[in-house]
Amino acid sequence: MAESTPDVRNLAKPIAYDELGSAFRACLEGITDPIAAMATASALLHHGFGHLWTGFYRVVAPNLLRVGPYQGTLGCLEIPFGKGVCGAAAEQRRTMVVADVHAFPGHITCDARSRSEIVVPVFDISGALIAVLDIDADRPNAFDNEDREHLERLMTWFTRGPLRE
Repeated sequence: MAESTPDVRNLAKPIAYDELGSAFRACLEGITDPIAAMATASALLHHGFGHLWTGFYRVVAPNLLRVGPYQGTLGCLEIPFGKGVCGAAAEQRRTMVVADVHAFPGHITCDARSRSEIVVPVFDISGALIAVLDIDADRPNAFDNEDREHLERLMTWFTRGPLRE
């Protein structure tokens, strides 16, 4: 298991995500529990990058997300598919990168300090949507295509188990 959460805030994104990916794999070696993986990913990403809010909304019923493991202030408890950034990502089954949450139609404000957001759908081995990874930042334009690519890759743990080199 990793000794501590790497602080990657001052590293180039490819290096930062490589370090966090290595820590994620080390922490979850031999573990198959998706909730443990969600909790571990939340902690590593949140503390590693210093995000405002980092966590998962799990699919608990048709077209309904419920807050799961996360780091940060209180999150919204439930989000219907199609509502806000998380609900849009779940409904469309695609990653949403939002440079300015105030410009996103129907944005749900769980924390007024949130300025930008990325939401990544999480699928299981059968291809079913099981959750979305939601990360909020307190500054605009905090996320880009590079974050999308690395986070989507990290979330493949849920589709095929531990990431392979």
